[in-house]
Amino acid sequence: MTMQQPSKNVISRLNSDIDSDAGKAQDFFVKMLRIKAVNPRMGGAGEAERADFIQSFLQAEGFSVVRIDAKDLASKTGTRPNLCAKLDGGDKRKNLWFFVHMDTVPEGSATLWQSDPFEPRIKDGKIFARGAEDNGQSLVSCLFALRELKQLDEKIPFNVGVWFVADEESGSNYGVKYILGRSNISNTDLVVVPDAGTPEGTDIQVAEKNLLWLKTVTNGKQVHASVPAKGTNAHRLGMRLALAIDEGLHRLYPARDELFDEPASTFEPTKIDPGVANVNTIPGIDVAYFDCRVLPEYSLGSVISDTKSIVREFALKNSADASLEVVQRDDAGAPTPTTSEVAGLMAMAVNRMRMKKPRFVGTGLRTVGNIFREKGIPTAVWSTIDNVPHEPNEYSRIASMISDAKVFAAMPFLTGQD
Repeated sequence: MTMQQPSKNVISRLNSDIDSDAGKAQDFFVKMLRIKAVNPRMGGAGEAERADFIQSFLQAEGFSVVRIDAKDLASKTGTRPNLCAKLDGGDKRKNLWFFVHMDTVPEGSATLWQSDPFEPRIKDGKIFARGAEDNGQSLVSCLFALRELKQLDEKIPFNVGVWFVADEESGSNYGVKYILGRSNISNTDLVVVPDAGTPEGTDIQVAEKNLLWLKTVTNGKQVHASVPAKGTNAHRLGMRLALAIDEGLHRLYPARDELFDEPASTFEPTKIDPGVANVNTIPGIDVAYFDCRVLPEYSLGSVISDTKSIVREFALKNSADASLEVVQRDDAGAPTPTTSEVAGLMAMAVNRMRMKKPRFVGTGLRTVGNIFREKGIPTAVWSTIDNVPHEPNEYSRIASMISDAKVFAAMPFLTGQD
C-alpha cells in the first residue's frame, strides 16, 4: 500500500484556517463548559442541555445532525442524547468516526477549586473547569476539525463524522453501547477515541488491559477490644487474606508486555468498607476490594478461578469464614494491530502535523475504545492532554486543543490507496 500525501497547499490552508478560528473555538468551549452535564448516576441532570447547545451550533454551521436518545428516567429530561454530524466523502461505504463524550463527573469538594468549576477561568493559556480535559478539549478539537473539513471545500476520500455521546463516565450504557446497535457503524470503519493521551502528544493507545474488581468478605466475631480472646478479629483475618491474594496473583500471573505503560498485570488492594465506628471494638466483618488490570494474554476467568482457590485455601487453613465476589468484569478486546489503517493514519497525522515521532502503547486505563475493539473494530485512542481528569482545578491547554484539531482534520488526506 502506498500512501497518498496531501498537497502542501491543503495542509497550509488547514493550518491557517484552524489558527484563524482559534478564538471562535475558545469561545464555544467556554460557553459549553458553563452548561453542567454531570452524569445522572453521579447526581447530575445529564447531558441534554449541553447536547442542545452543540446541536444548535452544528446546525448553524450547516450540518445535518442525527440524534439518538436513550430513555433514562434518572436524567432531568428522561433521555440521554447522542449526536452525530458527518461529511460525505468520495467512498460512501467507508467511515472515519471520532467519538467524544459530553458528560462529566461532579466537581468534588468545591473548597479544593481555586475558582467556580462551572465558570471557566482562563489563565496562562489554560481553561480551568470541570470537564475541560475530560472530554471537553477533544470534543471541541473534533468539532472544529469537522467544521474545517466542511469549509475547506476539498473533496475527502471517504466519510468523516463525529459522535457526541452520553454516559461515558458511568459505563456507556446510554452512550456508545446504546448507539452501536442503532447505527451503521461496522468493523470496516475507522474509529478514533480522543479520550487519553500524554502532554507530548506522542502516544497512540492501541490496547487496553482486562479490568476486574473483586470484593472479599471475611467474617469473625465482634467483641470488646479488651477481651480479644472472646472474639475473632475479622479485620486481622481480612488483612492477611488480602496479602495472600496480592502475593498469589502476582506469582501466578508474572508476564510482562513492554507495549503497556505498566508492563505487568496489577492486582491492587484499594477500598475497605467502614467497619466498627469506634476504636475499642474488635470488628466482626471485614470487607475489602481489589482493582485488577490484567494483561490481555491472560483470561479473567482464570484469574477469578485462581482467586477463589486462594480464598478457599486461606479459609481452610485459618478456620475462617471468607468469600469472594466479582464486582465488575470488563474483558479487553483484541489489541488494534499497529499495521491497521486507523493506526497508520493516526501515526502519520501526528508525525506530519506535530513533527513528532509517535509510538504505539497499551494502557491499564479504560476508554470506550475497548467497546469497539470487543466488536472487532480497530480503534486508535489519542489526544494531547496533561492527564488531570476528575481532579480539582481540572484544565485544558488551549494550544493543545487547536493543535489536536489540525491532526484530526489532516487524517482523511493521509489515506492510502491500493
